[in-house]
Amino acid sequence: MIGCRLQKLLVHWVLLGNLKNMIKISYLSAIIALTAGPVASYAQAPAANFPTRPIRFLVPVPPGATTDIVTRLVAQKMGESFGQQVVVDNRPGGVMTIATDLVAKAPPDGHTIATLLTPTAVNPYVLKNLPYNTERELQAVSQMVAVPGVMTMNPGVPANNLKEVIALARAKPGALNYGSPGQLTSGHLSMELLKLNAGINIQHVPYKGGAPAITDLIGGQIQFLISGPPGVLPHIKAGRLKAIATTSARRSPGLPDTPTFMESGVPNFDTSEWYGVFAPAGLPKPVLDKLSRELVRIVKLPDVAERLSVQGAIPVGSSAEAFTQFVKQEMNLWGGVARKIGLKPD
Repeated sequence: MIGCRLQKLLVHWVLLGNLKNMIKISYLSAIIALTAGPVASYAQAPAANFPTRPIRFLVPVPPGATTDIVTRLVAQKMGESFGQQVVVDNRPGGVMTIATDLVAKAPPDGHTIATLLTPTAVNPYVLKNLPYNTERELQAVSQMVAVPGVMTMNPGVPANNLKEVIALARAKPGALNYGSPGQLTSGHLSMELLKLNAGINIQHVPYKGGAPAITDLIGGQIQFLISGPPGVLPHIKAGRLKAIATTSARRSPGLPDTPTFMESGVPNFDTSEWYGVFAPAGLPKPVLDKLSRELVRIVKLPDVAERLSVQGAIPVGSSAEAFTQFVKQEMNLWGGVARKIGLKPD
């Protein structure tokens, strides 16, 4: 309001062309210039001072899971850089909605963030009465990594590649079972997308994590599983499991001899589990940018990238804008799948 009045006064004096008034204009302009500095400094203050206390880093899975391992690695580096403790807080449950709701309802100051996964993009389409609005209450900060899935099979199944798996499933509709590390995880969603594209019927058996699913896969209680590579690689090498195909567009570095779904005859198939950092909506842009830059820096550190690769994770490190667009694309993809097949938690 004061700025508008000053501008009107200045224009009035200019039009009068009075020398004395021109002097006043110069004087007032100097005052305005001097006061602009503190205003700009105040706008930058949130980023300059952030963080002012420990950061709470929520994780929607139990300790020891790949997501937890990746988050703790990033949190350690973040704490060292910021000079503040970064506390990892595991809040599993509710198809990952418990941790999501906590970050959505937190004060938008950057001191509460969360690692969220692929289910964040599909939950709005399959879960009733979500306690938060994904698009309005969450701010995407940066995608940390992508974890391509690998489809593995019990060796007793009479198939050797994805084409033979599809042919077997068509010959025995509903007779085969596949496991997933959990409801609406990438392993669940990727298999449902395969079922949709290939026109096959395989029953879903969800587990609480990848480890029990792998145990039952080896034991023959289920026939197929799509999961991250780390948990299944030792069993593939030992011959206890067969690697059938990988879900991403490019072959997995850890499985160079295993073809992709697209190479195996399923067109336009490119999925990965993604881990990204979110904050409450309304986060000041200087703080958002500072968090995003720090996450990009961390995941691209050589030692971090090397440790991520052990977890089957590919470092991404995206800007807040790029990650926001990516999440929208994922919501469109999985929302479309959910509507076509009536996807819902089993």
